Amino acid sequence: MKKTARALVLAVLPAGSVVLLLAAFSEPKAERYGMVIGLKPEKVAYYKQLHAAAWPGVLNKIKECNIRNYSIYLKEVEPGRIYLFSYFEYTGDDFAADMARMAADPLTQKWWKETDPCQYAVPLHGDKEWWSRMAEVFHAD
Repeated sequence: MKKTARALVLAVLPAGSVVLLLAAFSEPKAERYGMVIGLKPEKVAYYKQLHAAAWPGVLNKIKECNIRNYSIYLKEVEPGRIYLFSYFEYTGDDFAADMARMAADPLTQKWWKETDPCQYAVPLHGDKEWWSRMAEVFHAD
């Protein structure tokens, strides 16, 4: 997904005449993702500790795989029922390929060996989903 931006440019030619040019360029347009997963109550402190000192190599891989503006939120919705909500923006052209590249990264695999035991898939998760994608029902710029 690409968004085109335009700019007006004034150019002064060697003979002293001025020309008005219209320049167009593309910038990535983000696809927004909201995801949800359960968090085991006994793992809350450890999960927070991990993310308070997220591994730099994992953070770099996230960026390399075209994910920007990534946040994770925690909410206890009922006593003992804790969920994580994540939001991120994907700016690439092939989400499945970028996620496969991330999953193949040895450091990311080690990170997931720490985080995955803290989590559990929500009961109505999709096939092959760990974090479940949520439907966007509203957005305002």
